[in-house]
Amino acid sequence: MLATACGSAPSRPTSADYRAASVSTAQLASATVAPASGSLVSGKLSLTPMTGGVRVSGELGGLGRGSTHAIHIHEKGDCSAADASSAGAHFNPAAATHGKVGGGAHHAGDMDNIVASADGVARVDVHAEGVTLGGGAANDIAGRALVVHAAPDDYSSQPAGNAGARVACAVITIQQ
Repeated sequence: MLATACGSAPSRPTSADYRAASVSTAQLASATVAPASGSLVSGKLSLTPMTGGVRVSGELGGLGRGSTHAIHIHEKGDCSAADASSAGAHFNPAAATHGKVGGGAHHAGDMDNIVASADGVARVDVHAEGVTLGGGAANDIAGRALVVHAAPDDYSSQPAGNAGARVACAVITIQQ
């Protein structure tokens, strides 16, 4: 619980509180991205701790040529539903509003959009801010899901940025 001034109500922890309270214990995780909702989107992503969060990098294929897509961390490491709905909502341990990383309040699972090249391949290099990799803290993303959406994130619509259908999903797995 966060300390509060005398007589004031306790406040909800923010992503900054989580960043200060925990650190990543794993050095590397991977996510093998598989199609959802009848798409052809697939690929392999690596996750590595960085100052203030986790870097997600790799390649995703099967996207529309020159298309832009949201990519988010979701609360459950379950990609079993055909439409990836089993992954649950955006990962949001601080109960923040949806937004853009580096632009104020945002879910811990929010990341920048990815853009596919003319050949339908996105070279992913995005950052999840205020999360850790391993260790079991409230902001730990190990065992959760990465979800690619059909549309770009508008960074303002609540609760998920109007990003459309879930076209691919992967469970974040710590590498030993």
